[in-house]
Amino acid sequence: MANNLKDDKKSKKRKFIGLDKNGNPPEFPYVEVRYSSIHNHGLFAAKKIPKDTYFIQYLGELIRKKESTHRAINQFESAQKQDEGSVYIFDLNEKHDLDGNFEWNIARLANHSCNPNCEAHDVKGEIWFIALRNIKKGEELTFNYGYDLEHWEEHPCHCGADNCVGYIVREEDRKKLRKILRKQEKVSR
Repeated sequence: MANNLKDDKKSKKRKFIGLDKNGNPPEFPYVEVRYSSIHNHGLFAAKKIPKDTYFIQYLGELIRKKESTHRAINQFESAQKQDEGSVYIFDLNEKHDLDGNFEWNIARLANHSCNPNCEAHDVKGEIWFIALRNIKKGEELTFNYGYDLEHWEEHPCHCGADNCVGYIVREEDRKKLRKILRKQEKVSR
């Protein structure tokens, strides 16, 4: 973990989003990190968060798509071996992504839920989480990761929501995944 990226010689050619001029991350008073029943650690409301509040920025390094693909593969393979979070890369635009795989990016710990209480918004090339409803102090902060259906088997979901299909896929693919699962269940009988 680089606490002060200004001193990192390699970082001179790298662009980090959300850090101050000294390379330090800001404080986010609405959130705290705790153990999560969904997966390892998660983000929790340190105090009440009103609906429509932008409460934490997803920090990280701005990278090109080619580098993003390379890092995503490496992060996924590493995560499979260590049973930890997987890929912390947000799609920004056709040229760039945001790699948040840094200890100082606590927003990366927000877990997925099929019934989330927040969502990620792109605000002029920065990713911010916004509350979808009033969130009580102590609630886990979750958002829908929105994964494609293509690799659904690699992403089991443990959110426990009533509408959970058992895998992390975007909402519009859940109905199709339910059909796939029913078909598999019939075949296995």
